[in-house]
Amino acid sequence: MKEVRFFYVPDASDVKELPEEEAQHAVRVLRMAMGDEMMLMDGQGTFYRAVVTEATKKRCFYKIEEVLPQERQWTPRLHLAMAPTKNMDRTEWFAEKATEIGFDELTFLKCRWSERMVVKTERIEKILVSAMKQSHKAWKPVLNEMVDFKTFLQEIEEREKESGTVMQKFICHCYEEEGLGKKVALKDAVRRGEDVLVMVGPEGDFSIDELKMAEAKGFQSVTLGKSRLRTETAALVAVHIINLINQ
Repeated sequence: MKEVRFFYVPDASDVKELPEEEAQHAVRVLRMAMGDEMMLMDGQGTFYRAVVTEATKKRCFYKIEEVLPQERQWTPRLHLAMAPTKNMDRTEWFAEKATEIGFDELTFLKCRWSERMVVKTERIEKILVSAMKQSHKAWKPVLNEMVDFKTFLQEIEEREKESGTVMQKFICHCYEEEGLGKKVALKDAVRRGEDVLVMVGPEGDFSIDELKMAEAKGFQSVTLGKSRLRTETAALVAVHIINLINQ
C-alpha cells in the first residue's frame, strides 16, 4: 500500500496549488504525478484528502476530494515559555520533539542569566511544520518572538484579563531558598482539563528576583523531579507530564 504524503498548506481550502517549498518536495523528491493522492493539513485542525491534478518542475496543483476535521488529541491548551539554550541545536531538538508529543504555543524568554539573546524564529517555524507533518498533528504550535521576562508576565496578565479566564501558571526552578513559595511536583500540581503555562529558565536558572516577580503574578513554583535537568530536557519533561495527565 502506497504511503499517503502529508503537506502543510495553511490556506488549503482557498487555493489549489501547493506552496513553493512543498511543491518542490512533492515533485522533485517524491516524484508525485497526476492522480497521486496526498493529505493536506492547514495547521488549524483540518486535514484535506486531495489528488494531484497537474505537476510541473516547480509547481503542483491539486483537487480536494474530502474535508476531514480532526478532534483535538488534548483538550486544554499548553503554552511553554523557555529561555533558549546557547547551543541552538538543543532548542531546535526540543521544538521538534515537543511538537511530536503535542503542545500549542512556544515563547522564547530573555532572562537575566540567559546565554542567548536572539533567536531566528524562521528556522524554528520550519522545524515545527516538519514535526507536525511527520507526527500527523492537525494543529501547528504558535511560535512567538523572543520577549523580555518582565514583559512576558505583563502580556500574560493582559491576556487573562481580556479572556476573563485564569490559566494554571507554573515556573520550574532549582532553588530551595526561604522567601519563595513552596515548591511542589508539577505532576501533582497540574489540574486535568485546564489550560497550562509553564516557564523554564536558562542553564543558570531564573534569578531570585524573577522568581518572586512570577510568584507575585500567580505562578506556582514547581519541580520536575530530583534530577537536575538541562533547559531543553526540563521543557520536554514538562510537556510530556502535562500530556500524560490530560490523556
